Amino acid sequence: MSDRPGLRIPLDECGLARTAALLGDRWTLLVLREAHYGVARFDDMRADLDIPRNALSTRLKTLVDTGLLAKSSYREPGARTRDEYVLTAMGRELLPALIALMQWGDRHLSDEDGPLEFRHAGCDGIVTAQLACECGQSVQPTELTPQVR
Repeated sequence: MSDRPGLRIPLDECGLARTAALLGDRWTLLVLREAHYGVARFDDMRADLDIPRNALSTRLKTLVDTGLLAKSSYREPGARTRDEYVLTAMGRELLPALIALMQWGDRHLSDEDGPLEFRHAGCDGIVTAQLACECGQSVQPTELTPQVR
């Protein structure tokens, strides 16, 4: 038995490990960012991200297969039918995590504020990602106690 502190959670039972396996590369996170910004078409995503075609195709297929994005067909006049990629409810649930990662990067990986902020449509206040208890109180990371269910 080790005296090492911490919890021993098998990786195949860990939500973070499963999520990292799905989302843990730059392109996947950026494709999701584009989808949250309302960019739905392959060529528009490719242009915005300057991503190789095969990399974008692979990420979109994975995100559709896992249920984060759904395909929706469209057709421009005189052109063939193509697919748009729209967020599913499951994909929309990732927005708080994406905002948290963006805000962390703006705070710790840049000398200045990032170029984007999210505002509440109701009052125009700046929205931040933060931890909250089910009782409604904000929680600091030092106040967390991890517990195995």
